[in-house]
Amino acid sequence: MDTNYLETYVKTLDCASISDAARYLGITPGAVAARIRALEDELGQSLIRRSGHTVRPTEHGLLICDKARQMIQDARDMTAMVKSGNVLGEIRLGSFFSGLTTHLPRLLEKTYEHHPDVSIFVSYAPSVELCQQVHSGTIDIALAIEPQFAIYKNCSWLKIQDEPLTLIVPPQYATAGAHELLRTRPFIRYARSSYSGQLVDRYLKDQRIVPNQRLEIDSLLTIASLVARGVGVALVPDSFSLESLGKSIQKIPLPGRTQIRKIGMIWSNQSPRVTISKSIAMYARKLFN
Repeated sequence: MDTNYLETYVKTLDCASISDAARYLGITPGAVAARIRALEDELGQSLIRRSGHTVRPTEHGLLICDKARQMIQDARDMTAMVKSGNVLGEIRLGSFFSGLTTHLPRLLEKTYEHHPDVSIFVSYAPSVELCQQVHSGTIDIALAIEPQFAIYKNCSWLKIQDEPLTLIVPPQYATAGAHELLRTRPFIRYARSSYSGQLVDRYLKDQRIVPNQRLEIDSLLTIASLVARGVGVALVPDSFSLESLGKSIQKIPLPGRTQIRKIGMIWSNQSPRVTISKSIAMYARKLFN
């Protein structure tokens, strides 16, 4: 059985969409559908059902899902062990989306300084989902935004960075006050469906500010890029990723107390790779604290 086909099937279930799975895997929707059909032919059972653009597993598809995930990971572990001689196999590391381009490159560089032969598979997802994946054993460790719920008992959490909210504006607005700009200039809102967006919304409500909203989107780097182009002003976590835009944006501190986004590492204490997971978390704390 081709584990690439199993991985395509599992990713389709995770995305609940053939087209979204195709984008993630870098293949066409037709190729995704063909791989799933090949699996169904091999197993002699239908594995998915479609409802509009949404995909759900059939009863048989649900039965094989966990086993498929394990087979995929076992294959990755065997490949990693043969190539590196490392009995730990492959480390599964997750990251929230914006962390892929901000924190993760520095963290991987530091990890490979100490563990040059380690094999790492990186995936990304919303932070809440990453915490659930660590809890279930799907991944070993994740870079995530601290969840609003209690950390699972089989997991450990280490805070590595605080990111208070800040106002970012085009340079020509830099001399005005933060609240004046929030009330008068076009506002690019961090999507309220995200935790960061909820922090922004809470601050605005606490300060009784009703912004002149132009756009709502769930992407810190996209928001910052739009501000740099003069599309509007935005309230965002003060991430060091903003430094990449240089002088094309200006940060204006907010008066009084602000909400804080907390970034950290969560890992499973039941993972066979718990020791190296702890090491990666400590590297992160030294890098970003």
